[in-house]
This record gives sequence, C-alpha cells and structure tokens, in this order.
Amino acid sequence: MRHTDVVIIGGGPAGLAAAVKLWEQGIRDILILEREHHLGGILRQCIHDGFGLTRFGETLSGPEYAQRFIDQVEKYKIPYITDVTVIGLDKEKKVTAAHKEGILEIQAKAVVLAMGCRERTRGAISIPGERPAGVYTAGVAQAYMNLQNIMVGKEVIILGSGDIGMIMARRMTLEGAHVKGVFEVQPYASGLPRNVEQCLNDYGIPLKLSHTVTDIKGRDRLESVVISQVDEKMQPVPGTEKEYPCDTLILSVGLIPENELSLMAGVKLDERTKGPEVNEKHETTVPGIFAAGNVLQVHDLVDFVSMEAEELADSVAEYIKKDEKAEAEHTQGEEAEEYMADVVTDGNVSHTVPQKISGKKDIRLCMRVRRPMKNCAIQLIQGGKVIQEKKMKKAIPAEMIQIPVKAGILKEKENLEVKVIW
Repeated sequence: MRHTDVVIIGGGPAGLAAAVKLWEQGIRDILILEREHHLGGILRQCIHDGFGLTRFGETLSGPEYAQRFIDQVEKYKIPYITDVTVIGLDKEKKVTAAHKEGILEIQAKAVVLAMGCRERTRGAISIPGERPAGVYTAGVAQAYMNLQNIMVGKEVIILGSGDIGMIMARRMTLEGAHVKGVFEVQPYASGLPRNVEQCLNDYGIPLKLSHTVTDIKGRDRLESVVISQVDEKMQPVPGTEKEYPCDTLILSVGLIPENELSLMAGVKLDERTKGPEVNEKHETTVPGIFAAGNVLQVHDLVDFVSMEAEELADSVAEYIKKDEKAEAEHTQGEEAEEYMADVVTDGNVSHTVPQKISGKKDIRLCMRVRRPMKNCAIQLIQGGKVIQEKKMKKAIPAEMIQIPVKAGILKEKENLEVKVIW
C-alpha cells in the first residue's frame, strides 16, 4: 500500500493543470495516473490550432497546449505513471490500479477526478441498419488520421455538428476525401459558430439541420446511408428519405463524462450533466474527492478545462493543509459540515456547475441554455430578488456561459435560482 496526499486520475488538460497548481500551492506529495502511454490526453490528437487564446493569450495546437503543462510537470518533477488503468475507487479514497508490473494500491488524502469524457456511439443513439465496417465516432477517426496516419475513408457522411465532427469534416477534405455533408438532428448547429464558418462554410461543405440517418446499408464495407428530415419532436418524416452512397459514416453526436469511477466511489451524479454533483470547491458529495474538466461537465474550450482544474487545485490544497494542521494538533480533522444551498434553474437552462453553494465564497457559475436565444438576460435570484443580471445579445447551447458571483451579494443558506428572460 502506497500513501499519497493527492492522487490525480487522468493526465489530460485537467489533471495536468491541477497537478501544476497544487505544486505551486505547496503540495508536494502528488501522483498522476494516466491510462495512455503519454501524458496529454485527447489533446495529443488535436493537431488543429485555436487552443490557448484564453489561458496563454496565443493560439496553439492541441499538442503544443498540452506540452506547456507537461513541461511544468517535468520541471517540478511531479510523479506520474502512464499505461495504468484505475479499476477501483472507494469512499475512503483508496485507489486500485492495474499496471504492467501488477496491481497498485494507493491510499490518498484527496482524489482528483480528471478522466475526461467519451463519445456517444451508434448504439447509444440506436441507428438502425446493417453493421458494416466504415462507421466511426469522430474522435476515433481523428486518432486514426492524426496519430496513426491512417485514412479512414474517401466518400464521407458526418452525422452531428459537434465541434470534433466539423473539425474532421475539414481535416478529411484537406486529406482529399469528399465530405458530402454534415447532418444535424437539431434545428441548430451543436458546435461553435466559428467551426461552422472555418470548417464547413470555408470549404463548401453543406450543413443540413433537422436531418438524421435512418438506415445504414452495406455488407463488409459501408455502401450508403439513408437520411431523413425530422419534425419538431425529432421523429423522421415519412417520404423525406434520401440515400447517399458513401464508404464512411462519422458520428459526432455528443460527449458523456467518464463516470464509472465516480459511481464506484459513491459520488452522486447530476442527471443533466451526467458528471458528478459538486459544490463551489469542486468537491463531490464524497468528502475529499474532487472533479474538474470534462468529467464534470463537457466544455467547449480546453482553456476553461485548465482554469477550472486550477480552481479545484486551490480547494484541494486548502483541504490537505487543513487535514495536516488537524493531525499536528491531534484534533478532529473534519469540521461540522457546511450548509450547502441548491442552485436551481428554469426550463431555459440545461444545467449549472456548481450545483451547491454555501454563500460564503466567490463562485464562477457555469451554465448552458437549452436553445438558441437572442437579446436575453440571465438573472440570479435569491429570496425573490434579482441579485445579479447578465444581458446577452445571443446565447446558444454550444457556448458555455460563465458568470462570476461575489460572496458579498450571496445569501447564506438560501437557494440560488437561475432564470433566462427573453
């Protein structure tokens, strides 16, 4: 059994940023566990630029962005283990991991969940039809092309206008493939507007909204897909079917936080984000287990992932130092539990993070709207009174909205209500 102050599960942008900030906060006993062969997470395969404008003030590729933090990890000599898979996590913060050298057991004072997210698959959205080769999620296709130099197809249909899907539409076009179109079941694009412009419009790739794949045809290899229009209830409209010959179907239909370890530890999940429920300290419902990045909520910019992880690191450092002080004074480490009020939303807001607040700390409230809106205002309400308002010319589900809220205007022990007026 190995004993460590902090175990960070995941060596991607969230885990790396948390580790570096923890070190700078004076926490030295840190261990990063990463299941891949290299640190960096998903950024290793994101060779396009556009990263880092918020965090570093310059545009970087994914590998360049990750390397900024990897260099800091190496500089500080923060311990990490790669090629290791965490297979167990309990409420007592005991981590069990499988490595080529055997099973590792680590007892931590605090655990940081930074496992990221995974893609929805064909099975998750129940597309009917045959099961030929040539159907990929966007991230898998990206990994084949950018990490292994394998071209996945030539005649391509993309289902879903998520950011990775649109980026792959451009990437495959640049590599000589013919992308026949991007089809989106919603009546609006689900990715960032800049990707619609730079990845689709700039290359003449059509985006068709309110359309979905209703059949997949082919024996050994994909031969065609059938695409239909959908109504306002997302149901295919009979008579609108059109068959598109193709050898490749790429799915970009949403991301889900990697929550198996969270559930294993008894962490409560938010039904809306599918990630852990946290308070303003990024602490989950299990004391000493914290979460940040795409395992907590799916972000549209990696800069926000890193910044969220750095906020988490401040809370973890405070937690560890409080525990060490209690040990030195031979007192009980856990104080009386703070009262946490709920953050509640109206029907126009899909979710908020954090989900609970004490009213004693500054918070950065993150949220998304359920549908595109223009000339709207987000109101924060306590006790029936508007305590803060943010006016916006437009709000779209693809862009996370962040509102800093000072503790001075928050009331303790009272729910915070979030409403959108438009």
